[in-house]
Amino acid sequence: MKKNILSIILAGMMASSLCTPMISLAEESSEETVVSDEELANEEAEAVSEDEEDTRVIPAGISIAGTDVGGMTVSEAKSVVADYFSQYDNVPFTLSANDQTISATGADLCIGAKNSDVTSKAAAYGTYGNLGERFKANKDLEEGRGKDFSLSLGVDREGLIYYLNSASSQVNDEASDDYLTRENGAFVFHEGKSGVVVQIEESASIVADYIENEWDGSAATIDLATEVKEPRGSKEELAEIKDLLGSFETDYSSSSAARKNNVANGVGFINGTILYPGDEFSVLNTITPFSAENGYMLAGSYENGTTVETYGGGICQVSTTLYGAVREAELEIITRSCHSMIVTYVPPSQDAAIAESGGKDFQIRNNKNYPIYIEGYCDGNKAYFNIYGKEEDDASHSVEYETEITGVNVQATTWVADPNVPLGKMTTTVSGHTGYSARLWKIVYENGEEVSREVYNNSKYNPSNRTVTVGIASEDPNLSYAMLQAVSTQDANTIAAAIATYAPGVANSTPFVITPKYSVTNPTTTESTDTQTQTQTQTQTQTTTEAAPEATAVPEATVEAPAAN
Repeated sequence: MKKNILSIILAGMMASSLCTPMISLAEESSEETVVSDEELANEEAEAVSEDEEDTRVIPAGISIAGTDVGGMTVSEAKSVVADYFSQYDNVPFTLSANDQTISATGADLCIGAKNSDVTSKAAAYGTYGNLGERFKANKDLEEGRGKDFSLSLGVDREGLIYYLNSASSQVNDEASDDYLTRENGAFVFHEGKSGVVVQIEESASIVADYIENEWDGSAATIDLATEVKEPRGSKEELAEIKDLLGSFETDYSSSSAARKNNVANGVGFINGTILYPGDEFSVLNTITPFSAENGYMLAGSYENGTTVETYGGGICQVSTTLYGAVREAELEIITRSCHSMIVTYVPPSQDAAIAESGGKDFQIRNNKNYPIYIEGYCDGNKAYFNIYGKEEDDASHSVEYETEITGVNVQATTWVADPNVPLGKMTTTVSGHTGYSARLWKIVYENGEEVSREVYNNSKYNPSNRTVTVGIASEDPNLSYAMLQAVSTQDANTIAAAIATYAPGVANSTPFVITPKYSVTNPTTTESTDTQTQTQTQTQTQTTTEAAPEATAVPEATVEAPAAN
């Protein structure tokens, strides 16, 4: 009888749909817009971001695991689900691996609802399924026949993997590779050892399967998956490391004691690195964090035109020196960045910047057929890197690298009148940088003859303006006024003429016109004329984020900061 009544109701509803305008029927039957009711319900559930409050209201008569959630929003119902699973938060678990154990709780293992979309389905109840199912669901709710959604135990797989990655260090016995040390100019072999480590993905699957299918809710022990890791290398393989493939050095003799410490500290982290064929190496990952605990000291750096103290100031000279040795050894470069502004200890395009906060790294790959060994050391005045391996090229093979300056952007000077300084006395208060664009050429020779020449990198260094104060203090107010007027023109020639006229006896070390350290390598006639004109009307000093390795007659400070290049 019930089936007959339901059939009559459905037939009536279908008959009433025949009265719908034809255009509506056409729209509903369009192949491009036809979507199943279940898909629509899913799309509605997924349309709400997990990070925002879901204000959809759950119909009256709906419960989840026996708790009435009718009239609640979806976000409120999620709290009900969370409260339900909180009973497992403090249940103790013992994770066993490598004859050791990890003590964990249900909260650590991220136990929760396997059917995490239950609240969205509760809110959409009566809106999905076929016509009969929707009718029945709504009729049941109207007549007080509620719907209870059950909860299934599960784990948040992403959260569990995150936990295992951290906790596995308690039981892992990491393998150590065979390695070399360089002692008294010779290599000494050291044997490694095997280790046992937790297999994270496989272990997460084991834990999840146990929780979802076997667990009774009480304290439990779970065996994690492990794998034996054998040491890489052998005495015979490492014995192939005997040839010097590339070397490079840079000078930091004029640096402060703190900067010298930072350079030596960074070089020490890299010294002794062995890269097997195909291995990749990140300088940033190897020498960070830049902190006192990691051996770094505060060293002067320029940031936004002012001097600041940062841990690790000078560290870019480490990566730059290694870059030189890597070029000579012809290793593969994965990532290299030039500095924001020019540095002085290598020519343009021969630097490699490091910035912990700015994401600048220097990464290489061993593209050789044999292992390589990186030796690094400092002598208090210079930093050195040597790369050893097995020479695979013919003795007649050699390479050179040549810098080409492709553009010069001379910085401007802001002239500031200072009423507290004697008339005509100039002082540089903010140094500046000339900007450059450059490229580095790799030139290959065989038997002393050039066989190839290709662009190795392109670099662009930004200019930064300098600020120079000009004293206008004088017992004669007319002279002060005249000098003030000259400074207000912001024209170097006008200011120079005023000083020569009104303060001829003042000795100034700050130049009015400074020729850039580098000029365009192969200038056209137009470029040469433009550059000459520019340098006659602007001044050039330097400011960068590199710690100053040296001072010059021109206030040309180059300061290095690991966080701002």
